[in-house]
Amino acid sequence: MNLREAVLARYSKENCAAIVKWVGQSQQRFDQLFALYLDEDSRVSQMASWPLSYCVENSPCFMNAKYPRLLAHLQKPGLHDSVKRNAARLLQFVNIPEQYQGEVMNICFQYVESPTETVGIKAFSLTVLSKLAKKYPDIIPEVVILIEDQLPRQSPAFKVRAKAFFKSVRS
Repeated sequence: MNLREAVLARYSKENCAAIVKWVGQSQQRFDQLFALYLDEDSRVSQMASWPLSYCVENSPCFMNAKYPRLLAHLQKPGLHDSVKRNAARLLQFVNIPEQYQGEVMNICFQYVESPTETVGIKAFSLTVLSKLAKKYPDIIPEVVILIEDQLPRQSPAFKVRAKAFFKSVRS
């Protein structure tokens, strides 16, 4: 499979599933997909982001050596929403190594508090913050303030994730 051509072929659930199936349990194939996710061409990056997140959902260990490059990529200005959304999505499925937890936390806080980020990015970021709050309960009040500030004007998806956050930190 020419992965670049497959990624650019069309944006569909079927194409995404075909790429995820092709990657399977192969770290080498995942590495090829990850390289496309980091591509300078924003169209390639955004089209690779969706199957990338599903590959990580299936095999979280694929990310073990990828955090420095993922986090550096997320710091780039002007990233397409799908690139950020799928990165936040995949971070829900991994055990983030301790040395990267602070940076992940900062990125997720920035996403949640930003008035310009989409609801998907915010919702996935809340889930990541919920997981991190178990280890760092000091962040809970700050997340609560962000949620309460935005709750009245947010979508149902945000409200569901906010409710899940409150439930997880109270249990």
